[in-house]
Amino acid sequence: MTRLLLATRNAGKLRELEQLLGEAGLEGVVVETLSGHAEVGEVEETGETFDENAHLKAAQVARATGLWTLAEDSGLEVEALGGAPGVLSARYAGRHGDNLANNERLLRELEGVTDRQARFVCVAALARPDGQIVATERGVCRGSIVEKPRGARGFGYDPCFLPEEKDLTMAELSPGEKGAISHRGRALRALIPALERLSGEQPTPGRRPS
Repeated sequence: MTRLLLATRNAGKLRELEQLLGEAGLEGVVVETLSGHAEVGEVEETGETFDENAHLKAAQVARATGLWTLAEDSGLEVEALGGAPGVLSARYAGRHGDNLANNERLLRELEGVTDRQARFVCVAALARPDGQIVATERGVCRGSIVEKPRGARGFGYDPCFLPEEKDLTMAELSPGEKGAISHRGRALRALIPALERLSGEQPTPGRRPS
């Protein structure tokens, strides 16, 4: 068995990652979360791109635990805002993880704007126990920003995002419907071949490499 650690404390992301990995039916891979690894401190997301942050998180957590680690960084890019909020999506309104304030700022800045094209972007990275990045995949979900939030499911900007060819926002879709089209779902499904190869790896001890 190979242990795979999901490097996020975001409950919404963790829920989606666990669901997607469960659907993949990986054999010989045991999924763990940071709740069981007190030795891992907060990872400062200092990168300027989703790729940099995903790599940073995966490598740092892998080295701290000695485990294969899956990390992702994701966010919303709005055409009319020059790609903002981008990597600052989680702290767009100032405080990290304040979904309500982030959505309020987003809609306020788009008041009167007709071009409301946007896209969700996710970069998922897989790191060896020594911190070396061995695979990176990107997923994109295109759509637009509605004028008023709709739906109580999901998290983050989901109530404000209307995927292409859908009449429901991300927050109105069921978890399965969202996972089938989401940026996170697409990135993780692209990473599955690399994750499947883990079943042939030697078991990892779960301690910091010497």
